[in-house]
Amino acid sequence: MSRSKNILAFVMAGGEGSRLHPLTAERCKPAVPFNGKHRIVDFVLSNLVNSEVYSIYLLVQYKSQSLIEHIRQSWTMTRFIPQHFVTVVPPQMRNGPEWFQGTADSVYQNIHLIESFRPDIVVVFGADHIYRMDVRQMIDFHVANDAQVSVATLPVVLSQCDQFGIVETDEDHRITGFVEKPQATRPMPGSRTHTLASMGNYVFNADVLLAALRSAHETGHSDFGKHILPAMLKTHKLMAYDFHTNTIPGTEPYEESGYWRDVGTLDAYYEAHFDTLGARPKFRMTNRHWPIYASPDQAESAQIENGLINRSIVGSGSIVDNARLDHAMLRRSVLVEPGAEIEHCIVMERSRVGRGARIRRAIVDQDNDIPPGESIGFDLEEDRRRFHVTPSGIVVVPARFFPARKQVVAAPTPSEQAPPVAQIEWLTGEPRLGAMA
Repeated sequence: MSRSKNILAFVMAGGEGSRLHPLTAERCKPAVPFNGKHRIVDFVLSNLVNSEVYSIYLLVQYKSQSLIEHIRQSWTMTRFIPQHFVTVVPPQMRNGPEWFQGTADSVYQNIHLIESFRPDIVVVFGADHIYRMDVRQMIDFHVANDAQVSVATLPVVLSQCDQFGIVETDEDHRITGFVEKPQATRPMPGSRTHTLASMGNYVFNADVLLAALRSAHETGHSDFGKHILPAMLKTHKLMAYDFHTNTIPGTEPYEESGYWRDVGTLDAYYEAHFDTLGARPKFRMTNRHWPIYASPDQAESAQIENGLINRSIVGSGSIVDNARLDHAMLRRSVLVEPGAEIEHCIVMERSRVGRGARIRRAIVDQDNDIPPGESIGFDLEEDRRRFHVTPSGIVVVPARFFPARKQVVAAPTPSEQAPPVAQIEWLTGEPRLGAMA
């Protein structure tokens, strides 16, 4: 239905991610690592590309250098097909020395890109969430209902209404009300406990979007959720797309239906990692029919010398030497020395966990050299003196908090194809290698 439409995508990747600090001390939220070898932005980009939406502008802002490098290395599309691109776009400073003032302003500052591309439909998606979505199904819904704007929605508990744009609809899914992050709201039809929330993913008819952006700029309005969408309710047809109707090939019966996580807090980010672990995870990273593409990896394969490993992921180039891992996620080139114990932890690139060190319920950012015998996560009062500790007790060790003693892992040997991440259940011999995510 939508195959004949010319589609342009904008991805909002300028999020500062202040609630993810210290992980966002040197990088923006979409650039924060996730799972064995991904970054958060890879999910929305993979969804668009898998949906055959190939013309993508990525709008960046805060601390964007690591994100720019990631896009350059991982998302370069062929120069021989002009409309196949993922292009990073910084603020254009059209209103003087100002960064993007809101979601709508970020698109308005790049309105010339819409005018020159001349699309039929513009999709505007966020870059902050962990999920799979066939965007074409939402576009087909938009076209079939003769909508001018469509908003992706899903139910959330009433107590979380202040975290989302809340949508009210009639029986035909037409939006009748839109309030951004209210303190209280009514339940959605047919429920006493849930309300309908916007996912921050929008489909616009291009002419409608252009007119709305110009009008909003004249009135000083800068945000889709706060300003533009509520103002359009009486003059345009806005439809609510039910994300739970979206079907993805290759989804297993044991996976959580309509899995979607806003990883905007450290606790949510931490918990989402462990939703991907195990033989029957809530969200399986290795769906061959709908891959979440990762950055190219030139490191060597993971190496397991000995030890006891339960339900863990060991990234490429990592070495586990006679240590114990339980629900651990090691990203690339992590060295775990003999006698070390890592339990319910995320350990990022080029870190070393010293001999006999114990770490529990922690996020260790990249380039840390945990000293031998160090203990993290067992005495939270002591941990709070050195690190950030979330209300639920997750300890966050900033990047390079423990300076390197020496080179952790030998220089990687280039290879033609990136090795897969190893996902390991009860390890008694060689690791079982999962498919390329």
